Amino acid sequence: MRSVEAQLLHRPPGLGAGEIVRRLTAMQAQDIPSALLAFRARSATLTRAAVEDSWHAREIVRTWGPRGALHFVHADDLPWMHTLTSSATTALRRLGEEGVTGDDLLALIAGALEGQGPLTKADLEERLAGRARGQGVVHLVALAAHHGLAVLGPPRAGKPTYVHTADWLGAPIVPEPDRERALRELATRYRAAHHPAAPEDLAAWSGLALGESRTAWALSSAQPPPPQEAPVVRLAPAFDEYLMGWRSRDPILPAEHARKVFPGGGILRPVVLVDGTIKGTWGRKGANVTVQPFGELPEGLLDDEIADIRRFL
Repeated sequence: MRSVEAQLLHRPPGLGAGEIVRRLTAMQAQDIPSALLAFRARSATLTRAAVEDSWHAREIVRTWGPRGALHFVHADDLPWMHTLTSSATTALRRLGEEGVTGDDLLALIAGALEGQGPLTKADLEERLAGRARGQGVVHLVALAAHHGLAVLGPPRAGKPTYVHTADWLGAPIVPEPDRERALRELATRYRAAHHPAAPEDLAAWSGLALGESRTAWALSSAQPPPPQEAPVVRLAPAFDEYLMGWRSRDPILPAEHARKVFPGGGILRPVVLVDGTIKGTWGRKGANVTVQPFGELPEGLLDDEIADIRRFL
């Protein structure tokens, strides 16, 4: 069984948003409401405002991370994470598909971002004066991010924003030059947060080739966390690291219920976790939380979790 303790789902006291991100290595953040609820699942006292303050204070940074997906990463970890997860290949391919071409693309997007603070896609479309629109703008920013020149800022009126790294963090991200050191750090952090796991899991989570994941694994070591005696019941959000952090979900999700959690089309539903196993799905409209269990659950089992979600929101 996967360790809910390694994933901090037992809610150890005293952890701020930055420390939670650091201890998980990185936190999936393609969907911001779900990402914020992932903090709630790991802290009984952290508020949504405190998480957002950590983001505005540049302690945690939303950027392209493992597998090229959007994650929260601790600002101190950006250099070594960038060394291992950054790639321009996808951005260049997608730019070509969008018809955004030229040998000046990096200078173009860096110039549009620099000195402007966080900008929405619409803001950037205007500044790019027709050179890119829609997803082409996003892929231009991803290209700049590969070169350490862009990250995502907090939303403005519900819209994502993009910002030059020097404006947001004071300087561009300079990748860690010692790749072996970066590999050791990645595997050490990953193993601490994903017990039990294997190099194949690290490869699936990070996007590294399996051979390099095995090298990283051999460079690292980690001790399993002590188990908790009390049962752990959590309403985990969609895209939670507990679901996304391993190659297979079979150990925590019975095969007969897999389609209820992953119905297809890139949809991943929030889940009910009982002692590390998925026992149902849940959803919400505003503060109204509804649960769809896979079988009978003890009466009142989720009352505290539902109340805590309402507190957090």
